[in-house]
Amino acid sequence: MGEQLGERGVEPAGEPRVVVRRSLPSQPAVRASASLFLTEAERQGVRAGRTMLYVGPEPAPGHVAEGLRVEPGTPVLARRKLLLADEVPVRVATSFLRLDLFGGTALVEPGFLRPSLQAAIEALGHRFGRAEEHLIARPPEGEEAVTLDLGPGEWVVQIVRAAYSADDLPIHVLETVCAASRHIFEITQVSGADEF
Repeated sequence: MGEQLGERGVEPAGEPRVVVRRSLPSQPAVRASASLFLTEAERQGVRAGRTMLYVGPEPAPGHVAEGLRVEPGTPVLARRKLLLADEVPVRVATSFLRLDLFGGTALVEPGFLRPSLQAAIEALGHRFGRAEEHLIARPPEGEEAVTLDLGPGEWVVQIVRAAYSADDLPIHVLETVCAASRHIFEITQVSGADEF
């Protein structure tokens, strides 16, 4: 991660203001940290920031409903935050959780959870089993262009990670919408999983 600014902090034409790295899949030590983004940013020497945008119920979009195994439009808990690198918006990350599992718990409270969302889920008796992650490049939708301060024609990369408990219960869908021009995605292959 690092700023790419011209003289006197002026952004060169067509150049991103900041470029951050996002590993796919996330390393277990990073995923288990208090904040995946804050840990990544610290490793890359970037001043990270985050702002909670919304915590509350909202209808599950199709891709979220599929991951949580509910009908599209079913009310789910959304925890949405804006992630900044050197004060530049780079990602909007939304955790979606089933209200039948997490309604009435600390997860519905506003603000950031301490020490982490994952710890709060585990404290309620859910143990991580596996995850599926999908990456899609697309034009911004709704307020994404405004929230991420995107220029005309800029795209986003949407990463949807559905996490399931050890007994295959869908417990968390994380949708991360990244400013495409401000990210490099590093894809890591697990050794022994393929032949050359």
